[in-house]
Amino acid sequence: MQEDKIYEYAVIRLVPKVEREEFFNIGLVMFSKKEKYIRVEFYLCKDKFQLMHSKLDYEEVFKNLENFQKVAKGEKEGGPIALLDIPERFRWLTAVRSAVIQTSRPHPGKSKDLDKTFERLFEELVK
Repeated sequence: MQEDKIYEYAVIRLVPKVEREEFFNIGLVMFSKKEKYIRVEFYLCKDKFQLMHSKLDYEEVFKNLENFQKVAKGEKEGGPIALLDIPERFRWLTAVRSAVIQTSRPHPGKSKDLDKTFERLFEELVK
């Protein structure tokens, strides 16, 4: 019998006008310490982005999201934070910040299949 794996996840949000605190969900980050698992995916819909009437540049936000993903994956191009261990990277990615890319507070869960759970959460919360 397969054992449940404990994980945490946070929703990645785009906050076009930080002072207004309005946002929409654009991605998900999931982490399991015991399984040495971290995964980040995002979906930045260009049409929805343009509806926000902000001065943000779509390509610039997209590049920042790619860097967010590089940090999560531990890629050298992600800078010094990407070289930290998985729990430290997750904590850095989900730290409270006043920026156009933010995350929700982390939420805990249990799963027999982390990838399957990630896909379900991504579909429910992002798409």
